Amino acid sequence: MNAAGTGRRRRGRWDLAFAGAGAPGGWADLPVALARLNLEVPVGADVRCSLADGYPASAPALADVVGGAGFVVGRIRRSADRWVVDARRDRTLPDFVGAGMRLLVCGLNPSVVSADAGFGYAGATNRFWSVAVAAGLVTHPRRPLVSLTDDGVGMTDLVKRATPNADGLSVAEYQAGAERVRRLVEWLRPGVVVFVGLAGWRAAVDRRAAPGPQPSPFGGVPAYVMPSTSGRNARTSPAELAEHLRRAAALAGRG
Repeated sequence: MNAAGTGRRRRGRWDLAFAGAGAPGGWADLPVALARLNLEVPVGADVRCSLADGYPASAPALADVVGGAGFVVGRIRRSADRWVVDARRDRTLPDFVGAGMRLLVCGLNPSVVSADAGFGYAGATNRFWSVAVAAGLVTHPRRPLVSLTDDGVGMTDLVKRATPNADGLSVAEYQAGAERVRRLVEWLRPGVVVFVGLAGWRAAVDRRAAPGPQPSPFGGVPAYVMPSTSGRNARTSPAELAEHLRRAAALAGRG
């Protein structure tokens, strides 16, 4: 981690100290610091995040950001000149997001396979990474932090709960997740947000939505909905999936 976000283990607990003023991207670098912590610590580990003064009012609530990083938030309190967040590492993926994203990919939820692998779309039959490379979206498949820093492509999910597949997710989960992602988009302002899988968008936003650009922005930026990249969706070919990603990327900056 850079000087703005440093993590260390202390008496069975992992600590993260972060100061937005010392980060190149300011407070928008906090999700990356939390993602690195998530990938470093084991599931179930206790963590404490100590955040220097200055957390912006325009950012989502700290519970949103820490929860989005794959932690179950226990307590948030004020201590002297900083915020202190006590949490536990969950079996899920963190958000890989930050300032300057040209495109934000939003999946339905992490599979258990992905949660354990540390990157999304990790299933053996999932075609996301191959079609993202074919579309010219990413240069280093299965490395979401590199995709963020080198390619400007961020990743999140509507629902953070990891499951074997998305069949058991509820409408309420999708709706709550959409509001969390909306707040994230309003804060970080990616060029476009791409929702992979129609089920979540239809449950949370527009039940009649068709694949393609959506008529209304999401969080103030263009929104694109595309079919699932899962191998279970045999109706959509890899070439068609790659073309969806190309069309979505072309929308960046048009909001």
